[in-house]
Amino acid sequence: MEFKDKLLSSFLAFEEQVNVNSDIHELRSKAIKEFETAGFPTKKQEAWKYTSLNKVLKHDYVVFPKKEHTIEYKDVEKYFIDDIDTYKIVFVDGVYVSHLSSTTHDKIDACLMSSAMTKSKYKPVIDNYFNKIAPKESLNSLNTAFSNEGAYIRIPKNTAADKPIQIVNFATGNESALFIQPRNLVVVEENSQVQIIERHHSLTDHPVLTNSVTEVYADKRAIVDYYKIQNDRPSASLIDNTFFEQHQESNCSVHTFSFGGNITRNNLNFYQKGERIESTLKGVTVIEGKQHVDHNTLVHHMQPNCESHQDYKGIYGGSSTGVFNGKIMVDKIAQKINAFQSNNNILMDDKATINSKPQLEIFADDVRCSHGCTIGQLDEDALFYLQTRGIPFKQARALLMYAFSSNVLDSVRIPELKKRINLLIALKLGVNVGFDL
Repeated sequence: MEFKDKLLSSFLAFEEQVNVNSDIHELRSKAIKEFETAGFPTKKQEAWKYTSLNKVLKHDYVVFPKKEHTIEYKDVEKYFIDDIDTYKIVFVDGVYVSHLSSTTHDKIDACLMSSAMTKSKYKPVIDNYFNKIAPKESLNSLNTAFSNEGAYIRIPKNTAADKPIQIVNFATGNESALFIQPRNLVVVEENSQVQIIERHHSLTDHPVLTNSVTEVYADKRAIVDYYKIQNDRPSASLIDNTFFEQHQESNCSVHTFSFGGNITRNNLNFYQKGERIESTLKGVTVIEGKQHVDHNTLVHHMQPNCESHQDYKGIYGGSSTGVFNGKIMVDKIAQKINAFQSNNNILMDDKATINSKPQLEIFADDVRCSHGCTIGQLDEDALFYLQTRGIPFKQARALLMYAFSSNVLDSVRIPELKKRINLLIALKLGVNVGFDL
């Protein structure tokens, strides 16, 4: 049985098991029909031209784990940013684990989607925001059809979250192959702010496929800093679908750090629905072997006097493959837009590949928009200069790579996270950089 058929046959059993309101049932029924019609994306589609899911989908994934698997904090401690106090929402094989988590309903809500979908006090928020931003496309619809668990974050009006929120998804690997579909909803109301750190990690080498959907709603003058750390095992694949809807004078940023995994696909869309909005999309990719990372971004400027900044850096070794497909859309009404997009890449080995396609689609005539792409190797003269100053080859190469990606790291606003990312880059390069950020 093909995986698509297995999912379709599993849907009825899933619907009978979960307890949600009738509106959610109706959404799910529509979503599974949308997925049945569309199927999984293929390379025939322009947006998936350079990324194939065929090998990933051949595994016989378990959709619903037979039993809950417990893990101890000592086994996963290294995956948390524990230098600072944070709220934690932790899932193991798609199931919430209370003893690893630290949730709250004091001033803000940092809790579970399963609770939000079943309790009447959350119904107004679910009705207003759930499944409203994510486009009705294949993988989004599949996630909606099976949506039950994930992080539910709501920051009320005129409130700043007192500490960052970590969303961590672990896969135990106790199943021969596992398919997980987290669903996150983040609502940041007027004049409020939050910092969120998200991570997915497999604990064994059994195949894991994660199809995650996150919807973020930023109201007037809201500030959202979102950080994604992707450093999984070569047996784990991630399809991360994240969608932002921004309103007047909001400021939202997403930093994506992709260091590991088999196939990683990041679909990141921003929809600007007000004036004086700022959107920031930045990323650093450092991969090797046969790893594959695909960044697919969209910033849709719908109103005038807004800004967007995209800056993605990639370092590719071995036979790895990188993809950047970035698009800026400017509607006719959206005058006085300042949009910047840049994708710069270094190929460390002859067999490494990068496919880069920055795009502008502009219907306004009074805008300042630019895009660019570079693909090359390390500057041999700069490398030689550092070696003549007594710096070993590996260390010199690491310093140049750090310099190459440092402007992305500069905008990380959590010092402890910035230090962790620096250490991960050093680990990927196989050297001790010997300095702090």
